[in-house]
Amino acid sequence: MNRTRIQVGLAIMIVWSLLLAGCGGGATPAPTTAPATSAPTAVPQPTQAPQPTTAPPTAQPTAAPKLTQPPAATATPAPAVPKVTSKELNLYGWSEYIPQDLLDAFSQEYGVKVNYDTYASNEELLAKLQAGATGYDVIIPSDYMVTVMSKLGLLEPIDLNHIPNFANIDDQFKSPPFDPGNKYTVPYQWGTVGIAVNTDKVKKPITKFADLWDPMFKNKLVVLDDEREIIGMALVMLGYDKNSTDPAQLEAAKNKLLELKPNIKLYDSDSPKTALLSGEAIAGVIWNGEASLAYHENPAINYVLPEEGCGVWYDNLAIPKGAPHKDAAEAFLNWVLRPEMSILITRDFPYSNPNKAALELLAKTKPDDYKAYMDFPATNPPADALKKCHRITDVGDATTLWDKTWTEIKGGQ
Repeated sequence: MNRTRIQVGLAIMIVWSLLLAGCGGGATPAPTTAPATSAPTAVPQPTQAPQPTTAPPTAQPTAAPKLTQPPAATATPAPAVPKVTSKELNLYGWSEYIPQDLLDAFSQEYGVKVNYDTYASNEELLAKLQAGATGYDVIIPSDYMVTVMSKLGLLEPIDLNHIPNFANIDDQFKSPPFDPGNKYTVPYQWGTVGIAVNTDKVKKPITKFADLWDPMFKNKLVVLDDEREIIGMALVMLGYDKNSTDPAQLEAAKNKLLELKPNIKLYDSDSPKTALLSGEAIAGVIWNGEASLAYHENPAINYVLPEEGCGVWYDNLAIPKGAPHKDAAEAFLNWVLRPEMSILITRDFPYSNPNKAALELLAKTKPDDYKAYMDFPATNPPADALKKCHRITDVGDATTLWDKTWTEIKGGQ
């Protein structure tokens, strides 16, 4: 799954360097206190989606979040972490998924050169590591891929004592079912897969995935180039488990998607918003952050959490087995979890942020931006929608069948 994020908020970039100049010295701001009117979020059971963060009762709906000048943080001494002696960090992640100013600040703080290679899907990441690629220090696998890679021995255990900023993560995102005890990962971002629709072009209400089969969408849809999400969508529509390994059910899902094929203009996981903004597509099945970015540029593009239940995903920072610069890798994980660094991610790539301290900092210093984040369903999905979410899990040996099914769908067979 790839989520290309074109940076937004150009107006703030002029002043952003002032914030980074104040981030040196290894100091981490103390977590701020959440607004008194915000209810605490509950820790989910292993099979539950995360609970939405509760907005203040007086909050009224606003536009999609688009952060203005990032909040200033009051620095306090950071917990001691091992000294970084490495001079290089090799990062392998999704395209345009980490703010450049975050990377630059890390390089300045530690004197470490960051090399950033990208991949387009979890499967591409896995294939490269299985093929023997070495030299990477940090990767960003999604939830189900963490399960796969840990079983294959492709991940290096992390020492949470070296990552004191892990304390900033909301408890509901700690020790997830795909990585009990956070043995291998720390949370990066999470989000949903739903429907984006240009309401200037589509006047009929769109409320569910099934609506996309309407002939009015002929050659006008963009969908993710992601077999787990798109086949999973069809399985859910047919009343099956999103992670089914039953050949008959997968065949039924394939046939259902072949019926949709005349409506699909293109498959795009890198930047599905581009087709929506250009008018090449008038609706699509896309990542929540891509929908947020599209909305910033064209408020007519709405994000719909479908009645059948949206997809839900969790991206994580991990260290591949045999990483040559593990000291720099753990320092980087700790760096990303600093509240003022985590807010940079939300500023540029508005998915959903698992860093409680970062959101508290935003609420305290930029209440309008916090309110926008809270009120927009793409960044803070409502509880009723989350209850119906479907998470991807490892399908084991059935992966080969899934791959074959996806190839046949895209080939029109």
